[in-house]
Amino acid sequence: MSDVTSTILLLMCLLQIKHMFADYFLQTPRMLADRATYFHVGRAQHAAVHALGSAIAFFLVGAPLGFIVAICAAEWMAHFHIDWAKARHGEASGCGPSDAKFWRAAGVDQALHQLTYIAMVWAWVHFVVH
Repeated sequence: MSDVTSTILLLMCLLQIKHMFADYFLQTPRMLADRATYFHVGRAQHAAVHALGSAIAFFLVGAPLGFIVAICAAEWMAHFHIDWAKARHGEASGCGPSDAKFWRAAGVDQALHQLTYIAMVWAWVHFVVH
């Protein structure tokens, strides 16, 4: 296995671990309340936790600082808006954990975050490695 392939797998694992902690262990009540409001400080903080975790992951694989700042700013924007869209959908549909719509929305939300990580790793390969 090449060094690049090994680093891609390592980076994806680091991003998965970061995602688990940021989404399921590090959210505060402020981050979870009133999420359908666009200008929401808690959601901005939540997206910042994700961006900081990703910055650490990219730092650990030796990405340059400029790349880390740019890719994590892009992730912050993506995460903020993905979560806002899910919250808006949830508020508009009025569904909760006992409704299939709730779980479909959660699945789409998580898939979009995972696709964001794939795009981030692609950017690392494209702009840093090659």
